[in-house]
Amino acid sequence: MAENDTLPPLNDTSSPVETVAAGNKIPTIWIILGVVFFLLLVAGIIVAVTVMVKNPAQTETFRDIMIIFMAFESLIIGLALIIMLVQLARLTNLLQYEIRPILEATNETVSSLRGTSKFLSDNLVAPVVKANSSFAALRRAIELFDFRRPK
Repeated sequence: MAENDTLPPLNDTSSPVETVAAGNKIPTIWIILGVVFFLLLVAGIIVAVTVMVKNPAQTETFRDIMIIFMAFESLIIGLALIIMLVQLARLTNLLQYEIRPILEATNETVSSLRGTSKFLSDNLVAPVVKANSSFAALRRAIELFDFRRPK
C-alpha cells in the first residue's frame, strides 16, 4: 500500500468535525420541519378541542358526519377485501390447473431429453471416441516405427 493512500491530503484545511457537520445539514432541516409539523398538529388539536367544548351542537353534527364517513370507508374497504379475495382465488386456480400441468410436462420433457442424451452418449459418442483414440495410437505407432528419412 502506498503512503499517499494512508495520509490525508496536505492542502485539505477542513477538520473532520466540519466535514461531518456539513454532511448533517439536510437531516437537521428535516428534524426541524418534523418538530414544527408536530407542534402545529398539537396546536390544531388543542384548538379543535376548545372549539368542540364551547359548541356542543356543532360537535354532535361533526361526530355524525364522521360516523357516516367511517361507515362509507368501511364499505369501500370491505369491497376491496372481497375483490382481493376473488383475485387470490383466481391466482390459486391458475397455479393449480394451468401452471402445474405445464411444469409437469416440462419435467417429463427434460427427463426424456436426459434419457436421449445418455443413449446417444453410450451408443454413438463413446464408440467414436474409442475409434479415434485407437486410430491416434496406431498413427503414433506408425510414426515411431517409420524408418524413412525425416522431413
